Amino acid sequence: MTKPIQGVLLTLLFAVAAFAEDGNGLARVARHEPKMSYLDNGVIRLGVDLNLGGSITYLSKSGSQDNLVNSWDFGRQIQMSYYSGPVPFRVEGKEPKANWNFIGWNPIQVGDAFGNGSKLLEHQNDGRKLYIKCIPMHWPLDNVPGECTFECWFELEQSAVHARCRLVNNRPDHTPYPARHQELPALYTNGPFYRLMTYTGDKPFTGDAVSRIEKRKGEAGPWSSWTATESWTALLNDDDFGLGIWAPGVCDYKGGFAGKPGKGGAHDNPTGYIAPQPREIIDSNIAHEYRYDLVLGKLDEIRRYVYTHADKPAPPHYRFEKDRQGWTYAHAIDTGWPIRGELNVLMEADDPQLIGPVGFWRAEDAGTLVIEAACHSARNDGRLYWRRLNDAEFSDARSIACPLNSDGDDHRIRVPLSDHPLWRGPITQLRFDPVGSGAKGEWIRIKSIGFEK
Repeated sequence: MTKPIQGVLLTLLFAVAAFAEDGNGLARVARHEPKMSYLDNGVIRLGVDLNLGGSITYLSKSGSQDNLVNSWDFGRQIQMSYYSGPVPFRVEGKEPKANWNFIGWNPIQVGDAFGNGSKLLEHQNDGRKLYIKCIPMHWPLDNVPGECTFECWFELEQSAVHARCRLVNNRPDHTPYPARHQELPALYTNGPFYRLMTYTGDKPFTGDAVSRIEKRKGEAGPWSSWTATESWTALLNDDDFGLGIWAPGVCDYKGGFAGKPGKGGAHDNPTGYIAPQPREIIDSNIAHEYRYDLVLGKLDEIRRYVYTHADKPAPPHYRFEKDRQGWTYAHAIDTGWPIRGELNVLMEADDPQLIGPVGFWRAEDAGTLVIEAACHSARNDGRLYWRRLNDAEFSDARSIACPLNSDGDDHRIRVPLSDHPLWRGPITQLRFDPVGSGAKGEWIRIKSIGFEK
């Protein structure tokens, strides 16, 4: 557990002590020796612990001792966290901790469930910018470093933290594991910040009423998932003050509150949680980057910050020049990282699917889909599916035929959508099935997917 450091106590160091487990099987590290590095612009104060991979363990108003960040165990803080296969994940005969057996490959920035901290490789702080590089630890395993490096860049702007993060992977296992939800990043706050607020409606960036996310009846575990159509969520106290996170372009979020709400500090178990959680494929050799902003303030201040900095919703145009743009697959794989100007997808199983990221745009602004692709297949029975806001699944009713020219040459395929009776209102996701069933040696190479009005 990260010991909170506040006010004049910021320079105190704590001796290492053994970790214990609480009643939920969480690895709680009683004490460790923090080594802090800070940025302070006179409005907010940000602290990272260099003995915990440079993760964020402190965030408050300047001059205040009210740290918002929870550090009950090494799995909290504000930190980078990635997921992939296999499940379970074993290394050199080491078995994952029994209660974390389901997690699989999961390097995290702080340390592992056994109390081993990550190794810092580099740290720079010139008072305006802070940079760290570390080797993360696999959360479910005892003292197993990740086969990768994590990097973070932090800057302050008034009441906000600008963060940029990068994973550079070097796994010896080159298996193309399927996409999983990531935590980009994982964010944990203290007990007073228990009110989970966001916007989930169909009128983003209009000042429409926000929503409180609360645990739904029958929902397993302490967390919920939702579509944040303005790409932000905040954890607030009873005075409407707290911490917001904005992940540009990400609408897929997860979070909630665990424990008794309203009380508790960085040492204590009660905690709020938020994670922007897009699905991503994490290749064995990938260099994956993302950005987010943390905003300290009242709810209206957090939302106003997002309104000032965000691009307004518009139909997407996915150009696969250097990455997958958040697209993933079912019953298909591509030829792996790096991406060089196109997705090269092997269609050798039944019902191959290309699944787009969760977003938000309006059907009336996107009358025709345009796909730039070359396809080699014996079939031309492609189909496009879409989900509207609040649709739980894709369905045949919300789909349209999308026949391809399968001669292996480049083509520009136009799919008219405006006349379809269910192509209406807010759209949140696409799925493209190039063929109904693939066969050995069949493929599709896609340069872009986008819309014309």
